[in-house]
Amino acid sequence: MSSTVVLSMMFVSLLLLLLSGMPLAFVLSTLAVVFTVLLWGVDALVLTVLQTLDAMMSDILLAIPLYVLMASILQRSGIIDALYRAMELWFRRLPGGLAVGTVAICTIMAAMTGIVGAAVAAMGILALPSMLNRGYDKHLALGTICAGGTLGILIPPSIITIVYAATAQVSVGKMFAGGIVPGLILAGFYISYIVIRSVTKPSVAPRPEHDDTSFLEKLGSLKALILPTLIVFSVLGSIYTGIATPTEAAAVGVIGAIVSAAIQRELTFKNLQAASIDTLRVTAMIMWITIGAKIFVAIFTGTGGADSLLAFIQGLEVSRWLILLAMMFVLVFLGLFLDEIGIILLCVPVFLPIIKLLGFDPIWFGILFLITAQMAYITPPFGYTLFYIKGVLPAGIGMGTVYRSIIPFLILQMLALILFIVFPDIVTWLPERIVQ
Repeated sequence: MSSTVVLSMMFVSLLLLLLSGMPLAFVLSTLAVVFTVLLWGVDALVLTVLQTLDAMMSDILLAIPLYVLMASILQRSGIIDALYRAMELWFRRLPGGLAVGTVAICTIMAAMTGIVGAAVAAMGILALPSMLNRGYDKHLALGTICAGGTLGILIPPSIITIVYAATAQVSVGKMFAGGIVPGLILAGFYISYIVIRSVTKPSVAPRPEHDDTSFLEKLGSLKALILPTLIVFSVLGSIYTGIATPTEAAAVGVIGAIVSAAIQRELTFKNLQAASIDTLRVTAMIMWITIGAKIFVAIFTGTGGADSLLAFIQGLEVSRWLILLAMMFVLVFLGLFLDEIGIILLCVPVFLPIIKLLGFDPIWFGILFLITAQMAYITPPFGYTLFYIKGVLPAGIGMGTVYRSIIPFLILQMLALILFIVFPDIVTWLPERIVQ
């Protein structure tokens, strides 16, 4: 049986099983076992054991449960509630102030937790009712929360960034550094759009006529920034100064989250138990997908798929930029059906040799990939943030409204992707100054 036939059978089977609704982890594992036995016999199943062992012993992947635990503890610590109250006091007199403050909090949450669902759910509960009660346009409010929540994909410490770094075998610290400037630029895009929209059409974001809050009260609210700032600097600062590896920094972050919860008087057995269960659930999901994908990709490589693809690319007489754009299109398209971790584990081992062959920087490509993941997160009809926000929608607002609300922000993400493709130094400048 030729390698072309085998590869065609593998990917057709993958597509059919995914369309059946079977979970990705079980799809990959099942196909890996079946094709291993068909191609090389039962004795070759030792490959599955070796790939499983390799995934379970990865130092980089060890950071995932630690960052998830940190995020889960912080989500229950009351810090986010205090942050929103502070931003509400300081920003509500600005054009689109509450929406601007929401983006600012999403940026801070991204730097604290790196979990998209946490930001979208928290802002859906806190910010959405506040904006709607003050007469904000529902499309602006919903779009701000959905798009702002996706900043956790790009701004470190991001779980998806860690998975990409582990799969691409690049420095986690440099990937973290690569996401900072693009993440802040994208947040700036969101804020600029909100302000311009609010100035040109004040009815979408009415400002209060009077502000009875004293300056001392506003100043006192800033104490809510102390703990988040300390956590961000302890995690990212320990990485960039070389004091700790990303995995060790994750442990520092967990300690910081526990101390913060204790200061907020939310360090209870109930909260720790709930955070631990969340961590177990998320980590188990990621590891099952990782193991299945590693075995699946090992078969792909073993049957000569990678070599055939590289030979095909080398034979194409087209610009390398067209090949890059084709990859971006494939990633965005897959994001409509698969979660971003599954896309990383399936596509990065295939795409990365091509990226290196074409002379592109793997760190730069990784950031482009993360932006396509952000786009997939808010693209109808299956974007994850759309389902996160669905659970907190007030009566009278349907999913059609949510779909329409994210269109301007999706365009902003496309513009950011083009910007970073045209000017790669924006992405690579900071990572090049990180010594690891």
